[in-house]
Amino acid sequence: MKKRSSGDGAGTHGGKDAPRGSGPVLRTVSGPVRGREAAGGVVAVLGIPYAAPPFGARRFGEPEPAAPWNGVRDCTAFGPVAPQSAELPGAPAWRPGDEDVLTVNVWAPEDAATGPGPLPVFFWIHGGANTFGSSAQPDFDGTALARAGLVVVSCNFRVGFEGFGHVPGHPANRGLLDQAAALRWVRDNIAAFGGDPENVTVAGHSSGAGAVVCLMAMERARGLFRRAVAHSVPSTFHSVALATAVTGRIAAAAGVAPTAEGLRSASPGALVAASDAVSAACATAPVAAVHAFESVIFQPVVDGEVLPTDPLRALASGAARDIDLLLCHAEEEYWFLHTVGAVREVTTEAELGELARALGLPDGLADGYGAVMPGAPVLDRALAVLGDAKFGAYTTRLAETHARAGGRAHLARFARARTGVRPWHTADVPFAFGNLDAPGADFLLGGPPEEEDRALSRRMLRAWADFAAGGEPGWPPVTATATPARVWAVPADRLADVTASPVHGLWRSVPFGLLRPLRGTDA
Repeated sequence: MKKRSSGDGAGTHGGKDAPRGSGPVLRTVSGPVRGREAAGGVVAVLGIPYAAPPFGARRFGEPEPAAPWNGVRDCTAFGPVAPQSAELPGAPAWRPGDEDVLTVNVWAPEDAATGPGPLPVFFWIHGGANTFGSSAQPDFDGTALARAGLVVVSCNFRVGFEGFGHVPGHPANRGLLDQAAALRWVRDNIAAFGGDPENVTVAGHSSGAGAVVCLMAMERARGLFRRAVAHSVPSTFHSVALATAVTGRIAAAAGVAPTAEGLRSASPGALVAASDAVSAACATAPVAAVHAFESVIFQPVVDGEVLPTDPLRALASGAARDIDLLLCHAEEEYWFLHTVGAVREVTTEAELGELARALGLPDGLADGYGAVMPGAPVLDRALAVLGDAKFGAYTTRLAETHARAGGRAHLARFARARTGVRPWHTADVPFAFGNLDAPGADFLLGGPPEEEDRALSRRMLRAWADFAAGGEPGWPPVTATATPARVWAVPADRLADVTASPVHGLWRSVPFGLLRPLRGTDA
């Protein structure tokens, strides 16, 4: 990446003096930006606006272009996050008044723009139950992936009510629209950083993975990426009726009318607080309620416009067969959510039956786990059912559906375990990013990484890089008749036949569909 002198182009942006420094200066369509040197020959350019602040007259609207600036904009620190109550280790917390929340970050080899050719682009979407999260989380640092030959981009976008709440007369899925706008920024700007706008892989974990498969189904994202990586894809998508019912409860908690005018009258902070209250109530709701056994109240909405249909149906139709897809899930997803208190205890056979009915599962499916897990406590079986219902079985179904529709799909499972921890939700992310020493990673890993862990991380990171470069992660793809999966493990990986698993047989005929309100208004 070619550097300019420290004074080249220095001036002002937004009416404030931009700090002069020795970092590289790159030109975007909105104006020049200054980054900083990261470790190991990598340049990081952080907090670049890709759209205008989505507040004031723009609140609840589609993202609009960022205003251009004069002079060099200092981009050596992450931008503010969207309104949320979470305070995540190593990432900035949202504070009232933070408005410039639609920003991207880029990591690239320092010689990327002057090398023999453009590099593949890896675009990351963070998770967080569509309610919280930040691209600044330390385990999402793109330095190691950039060293592997990628230009890495991550973005902040609207979450919670600002991004996914139903507002009459306003677009649904504003968080997804933000991500599509960030991808357009990549198309228009990434060549200046040494990236190839014709070779973009969009990737994410958990709700970020849900966003990835939604983008595959969205006409507004068509042509903006060539490949997709989705780890632990959640199976939940809301109907318009359910999204409307959720908004009604949030508006009541905030003391405003569930109209556009009423919702605009509530500050972003007030809607965060109201949403948190509704979420807490859902976590203890009767098992007959749609949101029983979980507290995630914001999901992508199948509105027929922004998101025309749910991703599984979109893939089945062949709408995304030209996009290569790499999917992965953890073998014991829900143990993490149980450990952090995000799911209620299920300790009796009667409660397990209630759980299965709340999830809409066929009679006998939960009982089948008794045969698959003989002698296991009820809690273990309940968490296995939840993990497969919410992530594992759905992720597998997406791979098989994409392959049968003529697309190319690869499947993996994360099985690395250690005393005191399991192969659970989120633990695969620092491995694939090469960030095992990031703050907070030791909780996911169960302590400091061992050499076998570092070797596994190198293998997973290489698979991501190779897939982003040419669509080949290193093992056979899923076909119309076979579902091979790479099982990431220590001390060595293995290749598994998913179709031979008795759990796969239990889920073979289970439909995945939209969540709808019960009794007309039950959210």
